[in-house]
Amino acid sequence: MSILRRLVQRGLDLKSRFALDQPKAYDVQANVLRKLIEKAQDTDFGKAHNFKELYFSSNIVEDFKKFVPINNYSTMHPWWMQSYEGKENVCWPGKTTHFALSSGTSEGASKYIPVTKDMLKSIKRASLGQILSIAKSELPKEFMTKHSLMVSGSTDLHFNGISYSGDLSGITTGNIPFWFQAFSKPDKRTMKRRNWEEKIEEMVNEAHKWDVGMIAGVPAWIQILFEKIIDKYKLQHIHEIWPNFKVYVHGGVAFGPYKKAFEKLLGEEIMYYETYLASEGFIAYQRRPYVEGMELQLNNGIFFEFVPFNTDNFTEDGNLKPEADAISILEVEPNVEYALLMSTVSGAWRYMIGDIVKFTSDQNMEIVITGRTKHFLSLCGEHLSVDNMTRAVGLLADELGINIPEFTVSGIPHKGMYAHHWFLAIEEDMDKAMLTEKLDNYLKQLNDDYGVERNHALHEIIVETVPNETFIGFLREKGKIGSQNKFPRVIKGEMYQDWKGFVERSRSASA
Repeated sequence: MSILRRLVQRGLDLKSRFALDQPKAYDVQANVLRKLIEKAQDTDFGKAHNFKELYFSSNIVEDFKKFVPINNYSTMHPWWMQSYEGKENVCWPGKTTHFALSSGTSEGASKYIPVTKDMLKSIKRASLGQILSIAKSELPKEFMTKHSLMVSGSTDLHFNGISYSGDLSGITTGNIPFWFQAFSKPDKRTMKRRNWEEKIEEMVNEAHKWDVGMIAGVPAWIQILFEKIIDKYKLQHIHEIWPNFKVYVHGGVAFGPYKKAFEKLLGEEIMYYETYLASEGFIAYQRRPYVEGMELQLNNGIFFEFVPFNTDNFTEDGNLKPEADAISILEVEPNVEYALLMSTVSGAWRYMIGDIVKFTSDQNMEIVITGRTKHFLSLCGEHLSVDNMTRAVGLLADELGINIPEFTVSGIPHKGMYAHHWFLAIEEDMDKAMLTEKLDNYLKQLNDDYGVERNHALHEIIVETVPNETFIGFLREKGKIGSQNKFPRVIKGEMYQDWKGFVERSRSASA
């Protein structure tokens, strides 16, 4: 038996022993927090927030909120930049040598998120856990010996003389376990490529040499890779070159809008697994292939808190109110939206990462991502979430039998009131009035507040169709082509104006 297979079997034996309910989940999380506090008590951040005293608290989860305020990037940035410049023991013991570059979407300046050695260990453990879950499914025995294609960021990281920075996927791919390296593709030379389009071309040229069983990557770029391979080798579908391709691991963006076009490139059904790997840590992964929801990683160096995403805690612009309060995993409820806070082995403390999640099952601690705190529309009380938008566009695509892989929307003043300006990636010629009516009706069905406001202050929705290449072209112009970059579902302000101008120029160029 190979070393990989022995590790898989041992992991499956252990995995079957655990089944956490909510009180047990709370106990596990309280223990994680205490370990974090203990290890960080002599850091600068720990001393400033009295971690030595906090460690002995009989109710550490509640007292943690008294000792440490809720943070975001602007409040953690002064601490993290000290680590970036080489200072040790700032927010986590020792020296932090790696930083993940993250902007969340194509807008905004890059953020430098610390990735410590302890965090890399945490990510490896969660990655192995997902591999074990996949291995537990009904797959051929030889599946685990097939190649795994990781379509990730460059492993050629930037070095400032003190620390390294780059895409988290590039950092983690460059630190894959030794026993997995023989199965991982592409090769190290291609992984180092910083030019994303050159990297894709190299993978296309090497594709015929691989026996791929599993693929991981952002849907838009995997779809482009498949299309280029099919075109180069004159194939009907991707299974003609990779007949053993059985599993696709996706993340970073909702897969629904891409699935219809993705499956047209396949020769047979495959299994899909969603993963929630953010720059701040490996948060959750889908353990069961046909069940919605990802299992929160409760015992892996991350303590989670949840801020109910409502008007008591957030402004209409998605900013946290000063009086906002977070709750523990003991208090969360299914189908309620929460902004996620994390305290981690990378020295993030009560850090709001900007994602909104909801629990699908409080018994299994499974979550789905429903949007971002700043990526929703509520100009006049319509409270339209990214989840609402994605579902409506999916229903529209299904009804019309078309593919809509990308979309974005902006809220704008309109005729003394307000409107939503939609851009849909549709290649076919479609009647805009029909698209507008159907999309509007789906949104009304999914969101009662939206339906009410459409009869009042939300005067109109405007729908434009553009080729999918226009979305990709805009990312290219912004220098955001790459494995972890995705088009924002909601655009505002200057970015909205830039996007409108780009659309107009693209139309003029193709006229």
